[in-house]
Amino acid sequence: MESSVNNQLAPKFTVKLEGRIFETTIFTVMSKLAADCGAINLSQGYPDFQAEPALFDATLRAMREGRNQYPPMIGMPELRAGIADKVRVLYGAHYDADREITVTAGATQALLTAIAAFVRAGDEVIVFAPSYDSYVPSIETVGGTTVYAELGFPDYRPDWDQVRALISKRTRMIIINSPHNPTGTLLDAKDLAALAEVTRDTGIVVLSDEVYEHMVFDGARHESVARNPELAARSIVVSSFGKTYHITGWKIGYVLAGEALMREFRKVHQFNVFTVNTPCQIGIAEYMRDASRHLGLAAFYEQKRDFFREQLRGSRFEFLPCRGTYFQLARYDAISPRPDREFAEWMTREAGVAVIPVSVFYPDGRDDHVVRFCFAKKEATLAKAGEKLRRV
Repeated sequence: MESSVNNQLAPKFTVKLEGRIFETTIFTVMSKLAADCGAINLSQGYPDFQAEPALFDATLRAMREGRNQYPPMIGMPELRAGIADKVRVLYGAHYDADREITVTAGATQALLTAIAAFVRAGDEVIVFAPSYDSYVPSIETVGGTTVYAELGFPDYRPDWDQVRALISKRTRMIIINSPHNPTGTLLDAKDLAALAEVTRDTGIVVLSDEVYEHMVFDGARHESVARNPELAARSIVVSSFGKTYHITGWKIGYVLAGEALMREFRKVHQFNVFTVNTPCQIGIAEYMRDASRHLGLAAFYEQKRDFFREQLRGSRFEFLPCRGTYFQLARYDAISPRPDREFAEWMTREAGVAVIPVSVFYPDGRDDHVVRFCFAKKEATLAKAGEKLRRV
């Protein structure tokens, strides 16, 4: 017997701020439901495997050497230098480690801080739907207004003519995300050229969420805005060590921006979190000296994507293209007519595999009968999930 979706997937609590109500994130809701039901959790985006011991060893060594007090507000010098080197090699972009790179307490903090630094009450921010769920609450928290552009279903491509039409004198920021969560799509060089054109001669700041920058598949190249000098001059780039090194619980990321933009970012950052724990920064700085540890990530996750797809061979799920991230979208029309939220609950309770309904990433709850799987899991986990999913 199916339980009421209204009871089970409804948020457990809400927070009200200046007339706006923020609900518990779907990731918290689905992970709790998975735990309550003993289901395999392919909903929330985190690995179920460990990072390499070398990273832990480097961090523990820093602790034992007494590197446990406050680091500089902008981040440890050796980590910022390592980031600058990586970005220069990968993207041909030169960011000054002292003036243009800041270490953050994860990517979500970086995104909120960037929005708070530049968006004021009455400003408009263009966001592409479906969109990661932290963008809009961050915009609304500082009094901004979200204006939605649409990524066209089922290929989830941006329409730059639509974006151009949405820009007004109140547009302060455009948020982009590539590789894209939840769809697994990529922006290409033509997209960045179009973005540069529509923002040219404006005061618009581009906030580029690139936390999955090293997870790009099938021979494609990640097109960071850092590659495009015109865009880089007006952009804040956000990335994540948590995603790259399988340490999401460490909550460490970083921001790249030109000096003038970074000055504004740091004005908020210093009072938001001030800084990020010292020994983990030192451990990451040592670990990332071996570039193969991030350069090998694409092949690592492409293999997991392909393994997961193979486990579902013969199932009734229809995969959509996945060119990056560690998420796979799938249509379930051949399985059920249920709305995706109800289907996600049914999957968790009855099939024993937790997923995310993609409608939650749309402002109007648009439902294309698509769910999101996370394949950042051990092969044993994916195989066990596949066994259950083939029976659905």
